[in-house]
Parts: sequence; C-alpha cells; structure tokens
Amino acid sequence: MRVFVTGASGWVGSAVVPELLAAGHEVLGLARSDASALKLEAAGASTVRGGLDDLKVLQDAARSADAVVHLAFRHDFSDFAAAVAGDAEAVAAFGEVLKGTGKAFVVTSGTPPVPGRPATEQDKAAPDTMAAGREAVSDAALALAREGVRVSVVRLPRSVHGDGDSHGFVARLAGIAVENGVAGYVADGSARWPAVHVRDAAHLYRLAVESAPAGSVLHAVGDVGLPLREIAEALGRSLGLPAGPVDAGSLGFLGGLASIDQPATAALTHSVLGWEPRHPGLIADIDAGFYRS
Repeated sequence: MRVFVTGASGWVGSAVVPELLAAGHEVLGLARSDASALKLEAAGASTVRGGLDDLKVLQDAARSADAVVHLAFRHDFSDFAAAVAGDAEAVAAFGEVLKGTGKAFVVTSGTPPVPGRPATEQDKAAPDTMAAGREAVSDAALALAREGVRVSVVRLPRSVHGDGDSHGFVARLAGIAVENGVAGYVADGSARWPAVHVRDAAHLYRLAVESAPAGSVLHAVGDVGLPLREIAEALGRSLGLPAGPVDAGSLGFLGGLASIDQPATAALTHSVLGWEPRHPGLIADIDAGFYRS
C-alpha cells in the first residue's frame, strides 16, 4: 500500500516509517522542514512538504494514498487546548476526503486514566481530565467508520521509549533529575505509568494499517504500569544520582502527570490483531543507559 504518514520524522514516526517500508509498503511522509525531508528520504520514503496546518496538502496526500497514519501532534503543554484543536481540524480534513473510500485511517491518541484499575480499550477519558480533548478527537475519527472509512485509533501510553528518545517524558525526567541533583517522584511514587518500546508501537501501527477492523481502539502497551518510584530509581542508577520524593512543582508540567495513576492493558489489542510486545521494557532501556544524555 501507499501510506501517507504525518509526524513521519518524529520519534514514533521514525520507527513507523521503516516498519512500513520493511513490510513492502510505499511511504509518503509529511515534512515541514528541509531537515525532516532529508531524514525521510534517507530512510527510503518520499516526502510531502507542508505542516499540520496545511489542510489542503493533507487532503491531497490522503487522496493519493491507500492509507493514512496520523501521528503528528503539537506537544505544547502551555496551550494544550490549541494543540487539540489543531488535531481536530486535521482529522476532520482527512475525514472529508476519506469518506466512502474504504481506506485505512489510523489516528493517534493516549491511554486514559481510569480510577482504581488499568484502562482497557473500551474505557473513555473522564470529561474533566486533560485526556478528554484528545478523546473527543478520537470519537470524531471513529465516527468515520459509519461513513466508509476503515478507521482505527492507536492509543499510546505515557512513555514510548527506546534508544534515541530525547524528548519523551522519561527523557525530560532525566534532564530534570540532572538539573535538580535527584531523580524525583511525587509523594510515595506509587502512581503507575504504562509504557511501550517504540519499535513495538511501530509494529502495531503497521498491523492497524494492514488489518485493523473499522472502529477499532488499540492499546500500544508493553509495561502495564510501572510505579514512578521505580522509574526514578532506575534513572538514579543510570545517572549516578539519588532517587527520592520531590515537590511536584520541581518537575515542571510533569509534576501533575506524576501524581496520576494511569496503568493500561492491551488484552483486546492482542486478541484483535495478535500484537505482542517483543522489545525490552522501560526499566531495561533506562538501565541500558539510553537516558544518560
């Protein structure tokens, strides 16, 4: 298939593109800059120049493709509502040209927090949570299943890790630990984060492109829920720093996230697509030294 990928040069996209190419698909990657275009071309993909705001560019690329993987998202936590609004506009634009085509449309979201237990693919984010905005975008995308689009939503966990991760939440926690001289966690550190290796996530995106049923919600979860204390202790070992409780404010915007228990499972995803994580877990990757820099 000819697959158009937004966010193709980003952290997850940089794993999705070679996964698709290795399976024999042709990849068109959205490239906002010359550096992104060169990176994609070096990987063996073709490029479509433009950004997430260039809705006509997105629509033209979707028309020319057999499938769309929408990974791009502005991770601006200083104006998260605007980032969600931009995502909604992109999904709506794609929907206009994909209706009635039967093409695969894979949209990205996040696993929701569910009080007291791991979230499943059937759960929804509560209306009063940060995740609610992205949930609404996912719902709008899933509604396209009734209009002839083989749409699916891949929910990514709190941490998508691996060698080369420099901007994810764990990488940011590592940077804050170096600045503060302590690998910190909030309260007793019992709040759990789900995680997945970036290459396992990429494999799930490929399976979704190839065979996810219309209307599927999929969880790319390897580690169901790691207590933040264990993550901090692993970072401390790797960085040669002590680990201990810190004030949430010392972790910046991550302070709020570090207080939320958010485990998640992928049991339904396993049963629907046969997807199984095969790469190392988050603690193993921290211990391997991938977050020292």
